[in-house]
Amino acid sequence: MIIALPNKGRLAEPSLELLRSAGIKVESEGRRLIASTNREDIAVLFARARDIPEYVYKGAAQVGITGLDMVYEAGVSVETLLKLDFGKAKIVVAAPSGSEIRKVEDLEGRAVATEFRKITQDFFSGLGIDVEIVEVSGACEIAPSIGIADAIVDLMSTGTTLRLNGLEVIAEIMETQAVLIANRKVVDDFNVQALKTALESVLNARGMVYLMMNVPEDRLEDVKSVAPGLKGPTVMKVESNGMLAVHVVIHESHLFEVVERLKMAGARDILVIPVQRLIF
Repeated sequence: MIIALPNKGRLAEPSLELLRSAGIKVESEGRRLIASTNREDIAVLFARARDIPEYVYKGAAQVGITGLDMVYEAGVSVETLLKLDFGKAKIVVAAPSGSEIRKVEDLEGRAVATEFRKITQDFFSGLGIDVEIVEVSGACEIAPSIGIADAIVDLMSTGTTLRLNGLEVIAEIMETQAVLIANRKVVDDFNVQALKTALESVLNARGMVYLMMNVPEDRLEDVKSVAPGLKGPTVMKVESNGMLAVHVVIHESHLFEVVERLKMAGARDILVIPVQRLIF
């Protein structure tokens, strides 16, 4: 199986890190075009994020990680298997602050600069607004200031770049993030589904910890009320008379107060273990 990954940009390193966490380590020297991994049946194809949907659609790679915006922009038929919870951003329409352009309807007959021709065309066509699309590649935010467009359609993460260039958002088109996509012909392939499960288990485990503790039988209900866990705790009898072993998964953001409350409820010998993967 070949996995297409972004070769640079904001999605590149998080994609590699996610694969590493799922047990797939890329053996790459200098980020070659195609790299082997620690698994004989998996290789990685490095490509531009915007090209990955096309590569997956045509079967050059069976699966790939790219932005949801890139999938929409490519307009090809691929299966979105999983949202990966990184690379989050919005595609927005932005115009110069203080200009007469206050809403998208004000762009009728005007020029809009963007790297996203299809998304932009679909958005304005859907609203019945006729605009001239000026295609640019990079530094889209300077287009209004140099006079080649009246507004832009671009990715926005924090909005800082737009503000620095004197632009403000007048409409949001879509939210995007990194996604795992697959060629529709191989969606049910064992390796494809195994990859989806592995990545999903890593995402599920983020921020979760596993608690193990000993609890007197007569204090079990008190402990369960403090830490009910995802689907209830696992309870087992131990050799020590009148004691139970209780295992539970909780979010680490609750750990500070939960551990103290567990002690107060009668739990002892509490062990906290990071969770690497979590499969529901």
